[in-house]
Parts: sequence; structure tokens; C-alpha cells
Amino acid sequence: MFESDLIIDLSREGDKGNLPIVKNRQEIPVNLHLLPLKNLVLFPGMMVPLVVPKESSSSRMLEHLFENNRKYIVGVTTKNPTIDDPSPSDLFNVGTVAKIVKNLRLPDGSLSILLQTIKRVEVERFLRTVPFIIVKIKIIEERCEDSSELEALFRIVQDQLKEVMNLNRQISEEIGMIMANLTTPGALADFIAAHFKLKLEDRQQLLELPDVRKRLERLSTLLTHEINIMHIGKKIQDEIHSKVAKNQKEFFLREELKAIRRELGEEKDERTQEFEKILKLIEEAKMPERVRERVKSELERIRTMNPESSEYHTVRTYLDWLIAIPWSKSSQDQLNLPKARKILDQDHYGLKDVKERIIEFLAVRKLNPEHGSTILCLVGPPGVGKTSVGKSVAQTMGRKFYRFSVGGMRDEAEIKGHRRTYVAAMPGKIVQGLKWVGTNNPVFMLDEIDKIGADFRGDPSSALLEALDPEQNKEFLDHYLDIPVDLSNVMFIATANITDTIPRALLDRMEIIKLPGYIEDEKVSIAEQYIIPKQLKKHGIKPEQLKFSQSSVKKIIRDYTNEAGLRNLERHIAKICRKVASKLATKSIPPVQIKSTKIKEYLGVEENYNELANRPTIPGVAVGLAWTQSGGEVLFIESSTMPGKQQLELTGQLGEVMNESARIALGYVRSHADTLKIPKEIRFDQKDIHIHFPSGAIPKDGPSAGVTIVTSLVSLLRNSPIKPRLAMTGEVTLTGKILPVGGIREKIIAAKRAGVKEVIVPKENFKNVHEIPGKTKHGLKFHYASNIDEVLKISLPA
Repeated sequence: MFESDLIIDLSREGDKGNLPIVKNRQEIPVNLHLLPLKNLVLFPGMMVPLVVPKESSSSRMLEHLFENNRKYIVGVTTKNPTIDDPSPSDLFNVGTVAKIVKNLRLPDGSLSILLQTIKRVEVERFLRTVPFIIVKIKIIEERCEDSSELEALFRIVQDQLKEVMNLNRQISEEIGMIMANLTTPGALADFIAAHFKLKLEDRQQLLELPDVRKRLERLSTLLTHEINIMHIGKKIQDEIHSKVAKNQKEFFLREELKAIRRELGEEKDERTQEFEKILKLIEEAKMPERVRERVKSELERIRTMNPESSEYHTVRTYLDWLIAIPWSKSSQDQLNLPKARKILDQDHYGLKDVKERIIEFLAVRKLNPEHGSTILCLVGPPGVGKTSVGKSVAQTMGRKFYRFSVGGMRDEAEIKGHRRTYVAAMPGKIVQGLKWVGTNNPVFMLDEIDKIGADFRGDPSSALLEALDPEQNKEFLDHYLDIPVDLSNVMFIATANITDTIPRALLDRMEIIKLPGYIEDEKVSIAEQYIIPKQLKKHGIKPEQLKFSQSSVKKIIRDYTNEAGLRNLERHIAKICRKVASKLATKSIPPVQIKSTKIKEYLGVEENYNELANRPTIPGVAVGLAWTQSGGEVLFIESSTMPGKQQLELTGQLGEVMNESARIALGYVRSHADTLKIPKEIRFDQKDIHIHFPSGAIPKDGPSAGVTIVTSLVSLLRNSPIKPRLAMTGEVTLTGKILPVGGIREKIIAAKRAGVKEVIVPKENFKNVHEIPGKTKHGLKFHYASNIDEVLKISLPA
């Protein structure tokens, strides 16, 4: 392809200064104004028209040249055409000297100039950059040595040009005539480079080649590439024409065949059979009346469409979706309460509150079949069985189960679908789920609802509001279907690790059921009744071939896992099963009995370190209890003092709330130093205090460490160690009052797992401790405190 017109839109800053003009032997000034060029490379020996916008800096520079009767400029291409004000580093080093032959002011105020390009030049240095760019140039003389090789290259390029012109009939005859009359290799190379559609970098590279032979070699390579592309394009075009002709022929033959069949009164054509099949499916679907009307309306539309058109396939897919939705298909609820309780007990150990809530739902459903849908939200740490509970609920009720995760979902269309105007549009996850299960009353599980996101594509949590509201979901509107769908019979179960990140409006529509972490005895029972039999079956091991002692399971729990759930416990049991399976598959061995003394042989060295048991009891070290998304944790707090100027140093990746708790604790200790029996020789104004929370790589936040921080500071300043194996939790105020905190059960489980013997909790949390089962609290002594004085009497008895 060739370009016959070269027009560029320039927008540059210019120069209003004057420099002495020094001329060389060719009467071309050595010091010239530089005209930056966008997407254009000037080659010598051309007449190039340019249009410069009104009020641009380049226009002002040219006006300045006209006023001073200067005709020569140097055109240099910018490396990045998006830069409006190029610096010396933004310009190539080689350009072309041009003479302004003619200039004309156009009616719109822009400036039209005609340039006669003369010589390649090299920019030796920049003399001035503001207000206009002025450079010192050096003429680059063209090198052309007569040789047989040069003549051969010249003829090759001429032949390639003829082939290009034969392949591309759009090239004007004027361009062809000019090229035919160019008899010198250098002129031909520059003309092709200036008018052939090349990349900017390739043009600049050709400009920077003064050696004519090398220029022709590079140009021949570029022409060869273009000829190959043209051949490929012609081949593709011929194939497309052939395919279109074939399709047209087939279409006419089919139409003639249909006409012949109609005349003979023979069997119906394929399209008629298809429409009759659709009508039969519509009748079987038992759709609501308004849906039936929409389906028949769309069916009438495609009767007159060409089956090969894209719109036909779009409407056909839409009809398939409407027909596939189970408008009237329901599964029969199993409302046998004793049987339901038995299934829940078989599938899950414990989880009393969850099981009771499901039994209550079934009881209400049995007494009132018209009872609306219920939205439950199971909240608990990872690995406690939230997702498996949803499957058990579906099995208990005899309903189909469909699960999809909304964690990380950021597009509203994932819930409510895309409108049909979009290419490859489809319904949202809810409608897809209805089609998948084939009934209108399944159990839908929305996993990880606390991790749902939002961005410029919409807010999926807002789209869920309609689906999860029993008062609105009778007419849930999917954007793709554009027809209300009744979701009132669907039972929604959501899962989350925490409720803090769930949008408030969404949280208000759900009934929260908390699944706490498991204590050691519960984990042992679950491992013996569920995990071990499951893993033995999974690995092809018979129960008599591998047995776990209860002590071995306890050792795995204590020394190799540190979690509220059961996933790591199951992984370690699976690891032992794999090792035993490897032995059984290679040779015959006697039954394997896994004892606590053999655990290290299969799992390696212990992964847990009981810091509480091994940490020495020294002043300033206190044990707190924290709640995380993964359950409860034991949190150590260390305090120390050093000479300084009342500075408080906090370390351990603390959040803003925990930072405030530390400052409140220090403020209370300083203001109540006398009542706290802190020695008078301790001068707060001459000391810095450093409070550190170990496990510094783990972020920590929350107010419940306030009591622990105060106790740590008082222990340090009194030089009195805290009572061993004592842990505490509670938020403290500036007046010393202790406020209640959350996550009590998880914290108690963590305390027991760590070997704590006594726990201090806020007095207001007594009811939370009372609700914890007795076996969870067994072995722990509880102290209830309403102010700091009561805490210190327990923790610092000396």
C-alpha cells in the first residue's frame, strides 16, 4: 500500500529568539529551527504538504521564520507521537533539512506549508530548547558505489514493486509512473520509503542509512514481507468468496427441496419438526401464562428468520433457557423428623444448634406447607463443616443441592445475568442453578458470602438483596430472561468466616447460626467416626489393615495441627494412609497399628511448639486471648522499659484499634500509678516503654487485649511476675472499667488447647461462658472481673 498524501497535525512549542546564521558551502544554515514531526519521517527529494493547526506552537515558530525571511528548517520525528512537548531525548538523532517553498493561511486559521526536502542531516547538539528548539546540524552525504551487486538490488526492488502493484490494484497510476521514471537507486529507495506503508521505526531506520546498497537491502526485505502478506490475504479472500458461494447454492437447493416436498405432500421439513418439538416442550413445561406468551411471541419471530442469521441463534438460545427452567417441577419434601435427625447425626458430630434449627424448619414446613423460604447463614472458622452441612440439609429434606461461591465475585451480572443485547449473554448463577438441578425448590448454598466484592461492573451483594428477601424473591428478575422467576421455594444457605465484612443490608436478611471451633475431645470423636473410615476407604485400605489408637489421634491434634477446624487433621491422617498404602501395594505386611510413639515415623518432627509451657514466667509478660477468622488464639504481650523521654514503642503489626488500646492502657497506668502500687522511684517522664506482640509477621487488631496490656505493664513496673498458666481477655477504659468482648467460646477453646489453667473474662461475658458446654470448659477455672483492680488481684497476688 502507498500513501500519496502526507498530512500531519502538529502541536509543538516554538522559538521567538534569534541566533546568528552560519552557512556552509551548500548555502544551508548550520543552525536551524527544529520542527518536531508526529508519525511522519521526511526523506530527501520530496515535495511534502503539511497542515499546522491554528494557535499551535509550531504555527508560531513558522510565523517567526516568515517574519525573519528564513526558509530552512530541519524536520525530526518524535519517538513517542503522544508527547506534545518533546525534549531532546524524545527526538531521533537524524532528520531531513527542508526548504519552505510556499505557505498559505487556510479559512479555519490553520497554516498550510509546502516543503521541499533536501538532505539527510544529523543533529550534533541542541543550542536552545525554549521557546523554540534550535539545533546545530551536520550534513550526511549519501554513499553510492557503482557495482554489479547494487545494480542487481536495484532491479530486484523494481520487480518487487511491479508485483506489489499487480497484487494491489488500488495504487494510483500517478505513483506507478513516478516510480517507473526513477532511475537512480537512492532516489527510488527514498521514494518507496516515503510513500510505502511502513512502521515509523522502519522508516526512521531507512532514513538513517546513508549507504544506498544497505538501504536497498533493507527495503527489499520489507517488500518481501508485504508481498507474502498480500498473497495470504488474497488466498483468504478467495476462500471466503468460495464459501459464501457454496452456502448460497446450498440454501437455494434446500428451498427447492422444501418446495418439492410440499408439492408431493411428503414428510415435514426439519424446521417444521423443530417448531413442533418446541411447542411440545412448552406444553410440558407448564409455564406461567405470561411466560408462555413471551415464548410463543419469540417463536413467531424466528419462524420468519433465516436459520443462518446470528439473531436466529440468539433467540433460539433464549427459548432454550426459558423452556429449561423448572417453572412447575418440584421435589417432594421429606418431612419425617426422626429420620431427618438421624441423617444429621450420621453426617455430623456435634453442631447441636445447627441441627435443631434445621429440625425446627422441617417441623414448621410440615405444619404449614405454605411457609416462605428461609435464609440461613452459617458462620464459623474454616474447616468446621459449613459446606458439608448444606449438603446434609439437602439430603435430609430430599431436595436437590447446588453450590456456588460468591467469594471474590465483583460483577453484578454473575448474579442477575447479562442483557441479551450483549454478545454471548447468559443468565446469572441463580437461574443457571435452577436449570442444573431441574427443580424449583432446591437448596442453594452461597459459599464465602463474607468475601463478596464490588467494582465498576456493579455490586453483587446488592443484586443478592432481591434474591435473599422472602418478600421480594417471588418475582426475582434476571436481566437475561427479563421475566420474573419465583424463588420463594428455594432454601438459601450462606456460609461465612466472619460477619463484619458482610454488607449490613444483606446481613439483615439472613438468620445467623454460629459454628464454633472444635475442642480436642470432639476432634478425636470426629476422627474416629468420620475421618479415619473415610480416608481408609479413599485409599483402598481395609479397616483391619490399619488402626489408629486414640493416643495417636490426640498426638496428631496436639503436635501437628493448630486449628479450629479439621482440615489439617484430615490431611495428616491421609498422609499416614498414603504411606501405609505404599507398603501394602509393594509387599505383604501384617496389620499396622498406629500408636503415638510411631507418629513421628510417618509425619516427621512435631510442627507445634507449646510456647505457654516453655516460656519462663518473668515480669512484663502476660497471656491474652484473641479471636481470628480461623478461630481463637493465645496472644503473648511483652513489655519493657528503657531510659528515654516518655515514648511509647509498639511492635508486632498492630492495627489502629489495638494501637489505641495500648495507649489507653498506658494512660491508665500512668494516671493510677499510686493506687496500682507502682514504686515512686519509677519516673515515667524519664522512661520509654516498649510493648511487643510476638508473631510479628501476623497482623493483629481489636480492643480485647486492653486488660492484658495493663496487666503486662503493671507486672513490669512492679517487677512482679504474673501468675503462671493464666490467660485473660477484655477491653479496658481510661477509668479502669472492663467491657465485654466477643468470640468467648473460640478463645476458651484456644486457651484449653494451649494448656491454660485459669482464665479472666469480663463480668458481662458470664452469660457467654455459661452457654459453653461443660466438656469444653472442663479443667479451666474462670474469674470474672468488672475493673482492673479485680484483674490485678488475681493475676498479681504477690
